[in-house]
Amino acid sequence: MKIQYFSVLAVASILTLGAIASCSNPCAATTKTPANTVTQAQANPCAAKANPCASKANPCASKAKTIGAPLAPQLQGKPVLVDVFATWCPACKNVAPTLAQLQKDYAGKVNFVVLDVSDKSSTAQAEAKAKQLGLSEFLAKNKSQTGMLTIIDPATGKILAQHRNNANLTDYKTVLDAALTQ
Repeated sequence: MKIQYFSVLAVASILTLGAIASCSNPCAATTKTPANTVTQAQANPCAAKANPCASKANPCASKAKTIGAPLAPQLQGKPVLVDVFATWCPACKNVAPTLAQLQKDYAGKVNFVVLDVSDKSSTAQAEAKAKQLGLSEFLAKNKSQTGMLTIIDPATGKILAQHRNNANLTDYKTVLDAALTQ
């Protein structure tokens, strides 16, 4: 019984691999067999089918790229780096050295905003601060995304970069340098 099962499984595997191999290079016009004879490659049967998802818009795309409006006047003129922070968050601890280095390297050139959502009282303070700075909608959508650093163009409200638990300094510097040269 076991031998029969494994035989069927082996045959199914070989047939599956054969089907995959025959479709693996649909762009090749011809293929050579070991006997050096030339055969015509089969056309990819899926090539003519349209992607059913291609026409559908990503419902999260517009939400992720803008906060909806320009930020408060006191943030204008400099890119804004928003840190959604919590004392209990391991990702926040992971990105803390990167954030400290960015604050050192871009002091006076970038507005740094920390929105602390550690507990109810700090979240209430963060919500008040976000409202004052024009970040209410942003905080409402992202308060559960602790450990996230977001770079925003204050004039347009466009999110230039958004990383969660990313301690790679160059990912942020590249975006900030580009924003500062505009």
